Amino acid sequence: MALQITDSNFEDLLAQGKPMVVDFWATWCGPCKKIGPYIEELAQQYADQVIIGKVDVDENDGLAIRFGIRNIPTVLFFRNGEVADKQIGAAPKAAFEAKIQSLLK
Repeated sequence: MALQITDSNFEDLLAQGKPMVVDFWATWCGPCKKIGPYIEELAQQYADQVIIGKVDVDENDGLAIRFGIRNIPTVLFFRNGEVADKQIGAAPKAAFEAKIQSLLK
């Protein structure tokens, strides 16, 4: 299951040193609901290799502001503590998986 990432736990998760995938979403967002199951499946599939979680932008606007999130869903891919890639808007599961694979190289 994808982790719930908040303004308060983000830095601790990032400090673990693993690649991290962060889905910025909201409960009212249709495209967010479309990719939600993909994020959950990938969180299970890559549980040992990558931290995968979701940030509710309505409850954690600090992270949304910090990373300039203006459209949701936006998924950020972190490597070595820095944003290495991003996906704005809904996309097929394969697109997210390809970006995760590139984090692991």
